[in-house]
Amino acid sequence: MNEIYYLAIDLGASGGRHILGHVEDDRLVLEEAHRFANAPVRQGTSLVWDTEKLFAEIKAGIRKCCALGKGPRYIGVDTWGVDYVLADREGKPLEPAYSYRDPRTAPYLDTPVPYEELYRVTGIARQPFNTVYQLLADKGTGRLKDAAALFFLPEYFSFRLAGTLAGKRHSEYTAASTSGLLDAEKRTWAFPLIEALGLPPRLFDPLREPPYTVGTLDRDLAEETGCDAEILMVASHDTASAVSIVKEDELYISSGTWSLLGVQGSPLLSEAARNSGYTNEGALDGRVRLLKNIMGLWMLQQVRRELGGRYSFAELEVLARQAEAGMRDYPAFKVNLPCFLNPPSMIEAVQDQYRAGRIPESPGELAYCIYHSLASSYRKAIEDLEGITGKTYGAVHIIGGGSRDTFLNDLTGRYTGKEIIAGPAEAAAIGNLLLLMKYAGAARPSGGFAESLIKL
Repeated sequence: MNEIYYLAIDLGASGGRHILGHVEDDRLVLEEAHRFANAPVRQGTSLVWDTEKLFAEIKAGIRKCCALGKGPRYIGVDTWGVDYVLADREGKPLEPAYSYRDPRTAPYLDTPVPYEELYRVTGIARQPFNTVYQLLADKGTGRLKDAAALFFLPEYFSFRLAGTLAGKRHSEYTAASTSGLLDAEKRTWAFPLIEALGLPPRLFDPLREPPYTVGTLDRDLAEETGCDAEILMVASHDTASAVSIVKEDELYISSGTWSLLGVQGSPLLSEAARNSGYTNEGALDGRVRLLKNIMGLWMLQQVRRELGGRYSFAELEVLARQAEAGMRDYPAFKVNLPCFLNPPSMIEAVQDQYRAGRIPESPGELAYCIYHSLASSYRKAIEDLEGITGKTYGAVHIIGGGSRDTFLNDLTGRYTGKEIIAGPAEAAAIGNLLLLMKYAGAARPSGGFAESLIKL
């Protein structure tokens, strides 16, 4: 009997991967077929995504799957949230696709609708990279004049795989939920707010819950890649895919470029939630993700880049462990300060937090200060969450690539007093694959993820 292969294309802001999955003896088996680096690029004074390079990598990964004799029957794409591509009436992209780290939104953070009212409806914490502020920047520069459609990035790549950007009729709920323009309780676009902000309603297609199909792989792409597959919209925001393997009311940290800390359940739009910076984003099965956006391992990634890539992440982890004994009196800094979003030098941004005392100099000292500050921020975020929900959580499920970082996991356990359950590292891809399987009517691996053997 021929195996049915499913392909999760999981794009992150710092890298992408193609993960093949199939069911064997009632267990989900994973295989990495392709992996590549990603980063925003400088275009004049702007920071944008090279969508053509990303699409080329998407095609390359599909070709590799077919070369292995494992051409997928179903393909799903997930990416980070908030960023998008605009298209005109003929489906032509209106470049560029701006990165959420671009500072263009700064003049547009004070909106015609007070933040308190925005939060009361959308439940989205104010962040300068939110889609709502990016669209207001587009409006301010005239980019929306020719725009007929808005594609969040996973939609954009999915519709390109299907061969056209002109056939979009729905917006995938979990990606759209990161925009700051949805009614969190009604799970619909907040059109009264959209109109009050002066944004064109034509950009916002009806929301649809995943999984659903957008078509088959474009004929020319099928010939180019050797693949004949159906393209599905999954829970296309990567965190929504990742946390779909975590049970409701279980505390998680989706750890990677960002750390997303929270629980799944019902929307919580209280003043306490707003003041603590908690946000309500879409999840599966009628739930939301009540979570806090924390800067995450982006800081360590940038320090490593500035050090010329001379140290692996594993080596920086060892150096941080070695530095800990001599640095226990170092205070933690606030990792969500604007200066860490996209500084010219992350090393200098970290060192600036210690100008009143002994400045960290060595790679190990810099790494320790980042780890120490991240774990401290997790502790504060959990304290806030327990106060908001009135619940106490005994364990933290750390999923995503950062779950491999044993030192950060150790510090998190020590600082929070919680049991740490680490892994899986490819949580977003697994959630993606399980939705592909659900659409196809395949049997979900028995016993839920925790009891399923994942072979990498």
